[in-house]
Formats: sequence, structure tokens, C-alpha cells
Amino acid sequence: MTDDGRKASGLSENTKGQPAFGEAALFGLCPRCGARTLFAGWIAFAPHCRACDLDFVRFNVGDGPAAFLTLIIGAILVGLATWLAVAVAPPWWVHVILWLPLGVGLTLGGLRLAKAALLWSEYRQQAGEAGR
Repeated sequence: MTDDGRKASGLSENTKGQPAFGEAALFGLCPRCGARTLFAGWIAFAPHCRACDLDFVRFNVGDGPAAFLTLIIGAILVGLATWLAVAVAPPWWVHVILWLPLGVGLTLGGLRLAKAALLWSEYRQQAGEAGR
């Protein structure tokens, strides 16, 4: 991309060292410097980057990723559980052993990816709250 294209798109001229979308989401990388400082816990954001001091609190990720993941993963798991019940007819405890941990794991893992991806996208698009 040329300098004119970079300026027209709103991207900063200094993008060296900034992680790519998939890489940032998968590893929880800071969108500015690429350090693994985005999360303080499994799905909780850190208040700021310990390497470059980018304030993560100013980004509004909200509950969107949780709602979408719950609906999508829930639909997939209900479809698979229905197929298993019709095809094999296992006892009820097999469903509990299979679907409960799988649902929780997919939701938490997906939530981490989705939240990191949304924060990265907000940073790159220089998104702000309405009215600012």
C-alpha cells in the first residue's frame, strides 16, 4: 500500500511490529506492540498493556461476542446431540459427559478469541463511542 493509500484508509504510518488479526486473536497480543499482555485472566482483559501502556479499558467490546457464541455453539451442540441420540441412542449420562464440557470449553475458548479479535478490530479502525 502506498503512503497515500495508508493515509486515506486512516491507518497509521508506523504499523511495523503490530500483529496480524489472527495472530492477535489467537495469542492475546496487544494490537499496538504485539506483546502477550491483552488478558489478565482467561477471558478478562488487562487494564492496560504492560509493554506499551495502551489502555484496554477504553475499548468497548461489550457482550456481543458472548451472545453470538452462545447461540452458534448452542445450535451446533444441539444438532450434534440430536444426531447422536437418534443414531446411537446412548444413555443420558453420555450426553452429560460429552456436551457439557465441550460446550463450556468451546464457549470460553471462542470467547477469548472473539473478544481479542473485536478489540484488535476496534483499535485498527480507531473506533470510539458514539457522541465522542
